[in-house]
Amino acid sequence: MQVILAKPRGFCAGVVRAIETVDRALQLHGTPVYVLHEIVHNRHVVGDLRERGARFVKDLEEVPLSAVTIFSAHGVSNAVVEQAKRRNLRAIDATCPLVTKVHRQAQRHSRQGMEIIIIGHPGHPEVEGTRGRTDGTVHILSSVAEVESLYVRDSDRLAYVTQTTLSMGDTRHVIDALKKRFPPIIGPDLKDICYATQSRQNAVKLLAQEIDLLLVVGARYSSNSNRLREVGAQNDLPAYLIEDGEEIDPAWFTNKARIGITAGASTPEILVQEVLDRLGDFGKLHVREMEGKQETIRFHLPKSAYL
Repeated sequence: MQVILAKPRGFCAGVVRAIETVDRALQLHGTPVYVLHEIVHNRHVVGDLRERGARFVKDLEEVPLSAVTIFSAHGVSNAVVEQAKRRNLRAIDATCPLVTKVHRQAQRHSRQGMEIIIIGHPGHPEVEGTRGRTDGTVHILSSVAEVESLYVRDSDRLAYVTQTTLSMGDTRHVIDALKKRFPPIIGPDLKDICYATQSRQNAVKLLAQEIDLLLVVGARYSSNSNRLREVGAQNDLPAYLIEDGEEIDPAWFTNKARIGITAGASTPEILVQEVLDRLGDFGKLHVREMEGKQETIRFHLPKSAYL
């Protein structure tokens, strides 16, 4: 079996920053350190941090007064920030800087009196955080059909922002539909989708030319991992999203000699190695990494992580 590893794959700079923020907090403050929601969408990462003393909560009411509390990489609403202040929590904001950029775009347009359209999945933590950081009227949609049925007060005063982890193809269709129905609408170019989302999707498109089947290692509830699987399927490949090697079905590989592997932006490389180990149970592997640029982007830890 030939196995080709996508490049880039796995952890992005925002995820590395979020995990390092929890690490730093545990080193400085000891246990427990509280984290609002999962720091990133991967149960293996969350489980490791939980074993080391991080406690993950769904609501700040679960956090003792004045405790060290970390906001996840997906971002939080203004209401959550104010709630943390009322409870005198020692809050550390691990929101990915690229998500913060989306918040600022939405806030700027809102201050100019525009209705804001968030292209994304309702209920996703990043989308809800962006909605909660934006004053005024906010619409959330994710399909061309929703564009056609959208009601707005003033079609000349509209702006859009995007969830950072969407498929570029899906986003392009929605943006095109918005511009067709509301020509004056303003918003970022597709290049403003998270660099890690773009680079991992582009790698899968190139990888698709060399393989018979794609495995995406990532959590089922990870948006960017799901989009990677969709990119594979859009390129006429059997594509499977798996959380680890135990989920592999040997029947997938019948008459499939060339296997591609990529990993979502919140997936640690150790899980990719576990998948390779599992594939090795089926026979000898010839593994190589595709050509591609090494990502060198790194984000500084939030200043509050040093206090």
